[in-house]
Amino acid sequence: MKPISILFFIFFVSISASFAQSKVVTASIKVYGNCVMCKKRIEAALDYKGIKKSEWNTKTKQLQVVYNADKISEQKIHELVASVGHDTDKAKAKEETYATLPFCCLYRDHDHKMSDH
Repeated sequence: MKPISILFFIFFVSISASFAQSKVVTASIKVYGNCVMCKKRIEAALDYKGIKKSEWNTKTKQLQVVYNADKISEQKIHELVASVGHDTDKAKAKEETYATLPFCCLYRDHDHKMSDH
């Protein structure tokens, strides 16, 4: 190959590699809920394109989410969680959705300190 062809090839490969890299982000989000049923619901809501992993802790109420920021925004993650009845600090579940949750999952109106269903 001629020197200019080699330089063009190297430039093209480096540009292609930078576009191929996705922006993987880990976020910690406060999500309100009470029990294992909440955990299953919250994590199931995040089975969504661009989300690589999600895990909600019933004791700390912290959701750890690993996602591709090129495919989904953190705000969209808050909205997905709220859409299944769980409030976050950036999105509140609709009242009618929240009202359909099982009693043990009602975190707004009831104290469930002993609950771990």
